[in-house]
Amino acid sequence: MPRKKKCVAMLLAGGQGSRLGILTRHTAKPAIPFGGKYRIIDFPLSNCSNSGIDVVGVLTQWQPLELNAYIGSGSPWDLDLSSGGVYVLPPYMKAGAGEWYSGTANAIYQNLAFIEQFNPDYVLILSGDHIYKMDYADMLAHHIEKEAAVTIAVRQVPWEECSRFGIMNTDAQGNIIEFEEKPANPKSNNASMGVYVFTWQKLRDLLISDEQNPDSDNDFGKNIIPTMLADGERLTAYSFNGYWKDVGTIESLWDANMDLLQTPVPIDLHDRSWRIYARNIGMPPHYIAPSGEVSGSLVTEGCVIKGSVKGSVLSAGVQVEEDAQVIDSVIMPSARIAKGAKVIRSIIAEDAVIESGCQVGEEEGDITLIGNNTVLKAGTVVPAGQQVSKEGSTT
Repeated sequence: MPRKKKCVAMLLAGGQGSRLGILTRHTAKPAIPFGGKYRIIDFPLSNCSNSGIDVVGVLTQWQPLELNAYIGSGSPWDLDLSSGGVYVLPPYMKAGAGEWYSGTANAIYQNLAFIEQFNPDYVLILSGDHIYKMDYADMLAHHIEKEAAVTIAVRQVPWEECSRFGIMNTDAQGNIIEFEEKPANPKSNNASMGVYVFTWQKLRDLLISDEQNPDSDNDFGKNIIPTMLADGERLTAYSFNGYWKDVGTIESLWDANMDLLQTPVPIDLHDRSWRIYARNIGMPPHYIAPSGEVSGSLVTEGCVIKGSVKGSVLSAGVQVEEDAQVIDSVIMPSARIAKGAKVIRSIIAEDAVIESGCQVGEEEGDITLIGNNTVLKAGTVVPAGQQVSKEGSTT
């Protein structure tokens, strides 16, 4: 019988991630590479480990194979414990058939039995597509102090961006008194980060009740939070002022990678006091040939640079051949940029090959995306904003 835990984390990692286009056609969004040597899911898992939360349920659904293999036993994040650990939780099987998660609340509902075996006092609910460093223990302490039914992490966003977020309006004491989903005329700029701490028994009752409502979308933002407000429950906001990036779109994923090239960097991935752990395969140091030139870039182990790299983020095992140019781009693991090819303002996914003489992307316009395992034939020109996968191209 598992030992009782004060807090259990549930990490929602099952979304299809359609806004990332062909990047998530065969890969779950949290498994997407980021920052040279990480995957998106490394951030919430590392936050849990650093915050002393040692039971993490990872709820998978869409294209989970690579994500499941990456998580493994949880050892890179120190979550391979006999008294806890990281658990991959696919949709529940009933009478030989799977029932897909119908919403964020339903995903947790389907895993009530998993949570109950740890008999926690609190449940932390996280999203699997954000880049940030956050001490969940501080948020939990805030929740306990306020004696709240739920605490929601919020951060202030530019007023012109409020229509992209769920906005939490609060009173002078920080209690949430109103929730507005993507408002055109917001009353505040406190955006929900999709990070919740629930008192467990309250959450359990809410999920069971919500599941019995045939009109519910089974979603935290659309159903659970509004129901709690209507019922007069105590909801509190926990203000977070650090770096946070929702990398749910091609543009935001590119932006977040480019942020790592700023001086000073807005999120320090080398901070030993709050490490971001990852499952990395050992590789030799990167090699820059006499013909190679690198400026303003992040180059990971195993890269071989014989051409020019400027203002870019290169993951492990990337090859940039003679006379090739990589400018303001994100190159994911083991991609190859062949002789004389030029890549500008683009994301080149894992194991893609850009053959000689290709031109990918432009100095202006939307980010160009080349999918996993895609081979661009020599001399191909891909304009700004286009997506090309091994199945074909799309705009």
